[in-house]
Parts: sequence; C-alpha cells; structure tokens
Amino acid sequence: MKRRRRTPTPDLEQAAGAGLMHRRAFIAGAAIAGAVAAEPARAEGLAVEPWMTAPGSPFTGYGQPSRFEAGVARVFANPPNAPGSGAARTPLHRLQGMITPNGLHFERSHSGVPDIDPDKHRLLIHGLVTRPLVFSLETLSRYPMESRIAFIECGGNSAQLYQTEALDADAQRLHGLVSCAEWTGVRLSTLLDEAGVDPTALWVLAEGGDAAGMSRSVPIAKAMDDALIALYQNGERIRPSNGYPMRLLLPGYEGNMQVKWLRRLKLVETPVMTRDETAKYTLLRPDGSALQFVFGTEVKSVITQPSPELSLKEPGLHEISGLAWSGAGRIVKVEVSADGGRSWAEAHLQQPILSKALTRFRLGWRWDGGPAVLQSRATDEEGNVQPTREALLARRGARALYHFNGVASWGVAASGRVTHVYA
Repeated sequence: MKRRRRTPTPDLEQAAGAGLMHRRAFIAGAAIAGAVAAEPARAEGLAVEPWMTAPGSPFTGYGQPSRFEAGVARVFANPPNAPGSGAARTPLHRLQGMITPNGLHFERSHSGVPDIDPDKHRLLIHGLVTRPLVFSLETLSRYPMESRIAFIECGGNSAQLYQTEALDADAQRLHGLVSCAEWTGVRLSTLLDEAGVDPTALWVLAEGGDAAGMSRSVPIAKAMDDALIALYQNGERIRPSNGYPMRLLLPGYEGNMQVKWLRRLKLVETPVMTRDETAKYTLLRPDGSALQFVFGTEVKSVITQPSPELSLKEPGLHEISGLAWSGAGRIVKVEVSADGGRSWAEAHLQQPILSKALTRFRLGWRWDGGPAVLQSRATDEEGNVQPTREALLARRGARALYHFNGVASWGVAASGRVTHVYA
C-alpha cells in the first residue's frame, strides 16, 4: 500500500509578528506533535531506577504533594508588627488548568485566621426581615446545596503595576491574589426568602467572625441573585484560611466583599459605611475624590508561562499560556502579542469556559532567540476589552491602589531570561 505523503499543516503558520502561530494548532490538539524535539530513544531502553526496586511509602490519611514539588507554594508577606495581617499569593506560574488547589488558594487576612469551633459557630440573619433566623453549620447542611466554579480576586491584586517603575517580580508576586475553585453551599436567596425580606431593605451588611470583624455592605440585588453561603471548596470543607466553616461567595465581585468566617447578615436600607469600605477598597481619582462601591471585577488576563522564574532555555517552539477572567461573565477572546502590542494573534481558549471563572488560554510561539515582549488582552461576553496600562492610568490616575486590570508585559531577553517590563 502506497503511503500518502503528509502535507504541512497550515496551523503552524505565523498568525502575528514575532513568531506567534495560529490558534488552530491547539484546537487540533496534535497539530504541533513532532515540532518539539523529544529526547532520542536509546537502544538499551530505560534504566531501572531505585524507586522501582523497593516498595513505596504506605497510605496516609490525607495525601500530600510530591517532595519534588516543594517549590510549588504560596509566598506571603506580613507587616512586622501585625503577623496576622497580610496576604499569601497563589503560584500561578506553577499551575495548569483553571482550578486552584485548596492549599494554594490565595489568602488575605486582616487579623489572622481564627480557630473556629464549627459546632459553636452560628450565622445570624436579622435587620429588615420578617423573622430573624440563626443557623448552625448542621442546620445549613440540611438545605439544598449547589456548586459553582468561580474565581475570587483581591481588590489589591496587581496593584504594583500602578507604580512608576516596573517592579522586578514574577507572576506570583504581581498577580497571585486571584484563585478559582468549585464552591458548594446554600443559595443566600433561599435563606433570605425564609427570613422574609422587607421591601425597604436595599443592602446587606456581611460581617466576619475574625478578630478584625471584617464587614462589607452588599447590594440586596446581588444577595438575591447568585450569592452563596459556601461550605465546601473543591469538594472538602473550606480551609480555615478561606473562611471555615462558612464564607460568603459573590461571584464576580471583588474579593474583600466575599466575607470569610461569616457570622452575621443584617438587612438595612443604606450602606453601613464600614471601615473596610471607606478607609480602604476605594479608588482615588486624579482630582482627589474617591470612588466607592466598585463591586465588579473588570476583564483581565495575565500570561503565566513563560514568565519570570520560567526562563526559556533555547529558541524554537514554545507554548504561551495564561489565565483570563471577568466579573461580567464569560471570556470570549484572548489575544496575545509577542512584539509589545504591535500585532496580535487570537489564542485558543481551553474548555470549560465558564461565567465568572478563570479561563485558560494557550498559543504556540516560535521564538527566534531575539528580544520579545509578551502581552495578553482579554475580551468578555459583554464586549469589555482589557485596556492597556497607559489607557488605564490615563482614566484612573497614578494614585489608585485597587482594581488594576491593565495589560501586563513580560520582556524576553536573547538569553531567554524573562522579566517584568512596561511596554
């Protein structure tokens, strides 16, 4: 039988400047097979390694990562006089897919993680309701539960990009205050319907059970929409650092509104103006005024590979991969540039593509060994397009501290070293 000659696939053709390939290379799956050189097979085959000559370790009650993955960990910083206040950041550049493992989910605490006895913890719903209600964890567990995959992003994520000079830092330190998980719990609207919402109630005060008493005002419309009293995270009870035994989940809203260690929900007519929504989490405008109640997380993306700490070893075919998200809904497009924004190629979006969840994007890149500047920009289903850093600063000013969603840039040197740059 005569073998048919395989014609070169057009999927590996350049789609934009500096070697970016067409996204069909990743839609086809195996289209780039053979383009990356594997280690040649040796005639004698594979060696018998030491771990094949003796039984391995026994079972454990709770599985742990391989000891060779010890570097895949959160980094954190605390003020010297306040060890419980600060943040631990997700190692985005070391992960794949869209789900963040529980032990690597970012953490933001204002007064440390409380050690809450679940049997004693209670959730109170009161204020402008027909009848106040108190729920124990056991009582809540009897209600119908549902699951949803949603990201949570701290309002201060990527805030370093407001600075005048590009900070010498990697993806984890710059953008690691965002994570995504499957959350399972009870719809807040179910509990509010049972309590009976007074028509004058337009806001809900959510209060946490930590020593800081973290509190935020939430619009009643959001509470009755897709809010969840989350009890589980990726199938197991929520970790203490993420709100055990229960937290408020507000898909698409800024992270500090999704109050952890939730203990009280009070329905009120107007915002309560707590410390956490006045002194912090506001946007300072160029004219000196402050913009309050910026709830939704704007469309955003970041390239996680290659990135600082993941330098390129040699020219040739590489994969550009990253994450995109939006509080307005689904991501519909991510474009990638390797020449600092002069030309763009559309990336492949990896399934599943869910509303208000992290979306993984991928694109092939044939690096020629010369300098390059990698960028990504995302578009959501509402038509919102991630702005350039310059456009964001022009609108918001350089005195802002929160909600940075401008395009981020990685500079690739001829040596393969990747650094954070402004382009």
